[in-house]
Amino acid sequence: MKKGIHPKYNNHLTITCSCGNSFVTGSTLEQDTLTVDICSKCHPFYTGEQKIVDTDNLVKKFEERVAKAKGMSFQSKRQKMAKRKKTVDEISTRPSGSLSLKDMLENARISKK
Repeated sequence: MKKGIHPKYNNHLTITCSCGNSFVTGSTLEQDTLTVDICSKCHPFYTGEQKIVDTDNLVKKFEERVAKAKGMSFQSKRQKMAKRKKTVDEISTRPSGSLSLKDMLENARISKK
């Protein structure tokens, strides 16, 4: 280490919070005391009084999505494919001459899925 280029280290810096809490630490500040507005004794995160500010209703929207997902029934890919196959089989067993435009469009929609 070069001599004369490093700042003086003060081992006895007393930090005092606006709530009245004080503690001693080390610092390169030349002062003996330092006053702060908030510390770990009065900060809402550490005291458990933290409040979530949700201006865009993001938490509410997330909770709604979770509730919606719980209400939905889950089908495996195998179940979906069996359902599609059953529908296609039902359509294919109909006589070909009796297919209406609606039936043809239904066939096209099922085959695309």
